Amino acid sequence: MVRMWSVGLLMAALPGIAAAADVAGTRAAIDRSLDAQYPHLEALYEDIHLHPELGFQEQRTAAKLAGEMKALGFEVTEGVGKTGIVALYKNGPGPTVMIRTELDALPLEEKTGLPYASHAKQVLRGVETPVMHACGHDIHMAAWVAVARIMRDLEDQWSGTLMFIGQPAEEGGGGARRMVADGLFTRFPKPDYGFALHVGPGPYGYVTYKPGVINSASDSLQITFKGKGGHGSRPHTTIDPVMQAAHFIVDVQSVISREKDSSKFGVITIGSVQAGNAGNVIPDTATVRGTIRSYDNDTRLKMLAGIERTARAAAMMAGAPEPDIRLTEGAKSVVNDDALAARSGAVLKAAFGDRARLMSEPGSASEDYSEFVRAGVPSFYFGIGGLDPAMLRKAAAEKTPVAGNHSPLFAPVPEPSIRTGAAAMSLVLLDVLQKK
Repeated sequence: MVRMWSVGLLMAALPGIAAAADVAGTRAAIDRSLDAQYPHLEALYEDIHLHPELGFQEQRTAAKLAGEMKALGFEVTEGVGKTGIVALYKNGPGPTVMIRTELDALPLEEKTGLPYASHAKQVLRGVETPVMHACGHDIHMAAWVAVARIMRDLEDQWSGTLMFIGQPAEEGGGGARRMVADGLFTRFPKPDYGFALHVGPGPYGYVTYKPGVINSASDSLQITFKGKGGHGSRPHTTIDPVMQAAHFIVDVQSVISREKDSSKFGVITIGSVQAGNAGNVIPDTATVRGTIRSYDNDTRLKMLAGIERTARAAAMMAGAPEPDIRLTEGAKSVVNDDALAARSGAVLKAAFGDRARLMSEPGSASEDYSEFVRAGVPSFYFGIGGLDPAMLRKAAAEKTPVAGNHSPLFAPVPEPSIRTGAAAMSLVLLDVLQKK
């Protein structure tokens, strides 16, 4: 059951800066800092967008952010979890607060037409591929740097330790888990609170938040169907792995439509099919890769079992050998701390008014920030919009689709997105770090 929080309860939960006058004054100081630094932030954003890097290959990106944090007086450690960074700033007694940004991009060819569009390429699984910041991590990085500068500008208003982390390989690469394994919470202070944000295809200037589960769990599948290759004109002399893969791709959706409880969220999506190199040759193998998303573990296990059974059935129907099935556990759902969500949500509501919206249901995307939550860091993960509200209204009126995260057309509007993310994050940090 999704727990709903009234605005009155949220406001009553917070004794700190949620009073309107306090928030207005703090917001004005934040805006002054953003005004002073925005030209630099825009240049930083465009540079990062122009030079995206895949998970665990973010050498340039990590070095760029490390340089920014060193210039602000942070103590920076590089190479945490391979390409991650940790930047600490101590400002008297108080809690340690972690602020996370992701560093990585996606293997997509950008089609936005922006003047700073990416033309970068990197090698993924031995193949050179285009790379693009199609998920908005470049917005996150710019806002992350902005928050660090704001906190330095306003350091007379707070007390405690800032722990800014740049996490590699969020896009299914296990970057958060690798940072934890590399001593993130033993080599460095264990945070009392953790914060992260994510931009999406909502209207810019808005923030969204929710206590409890805020997004889905993610697992991945890779199935290699085996056959016997031969000439495309003589399929009867072969065992066609492409046909097996095709049957599987269609039939596995019956797990969603006929086996999964229809009231429970669950998605199986195939995003990659690889087989052969010629149209007149039946190959020996065909490999499919995909993602599995769910909120609850019972649904997750039912889908995993259904995937395995459907793959074996496709091979059996073709008289083929058993397929090679790899189901890999991925990120778990991010679960916001109830008390921290109440407190931080009240701050956002006081600052943004009706532009701060309480989510009624979790989102369908997944995020390995959950590894930090599972390691015992009470956290508040929230969303910001990134698209022009007028464009969204027009699209809704005309019933035309809008490009969202992971689309080669996804293009958040930089300035309002960065400003909103930086202001929202700074406000919740100043609240938990307020001087006693």
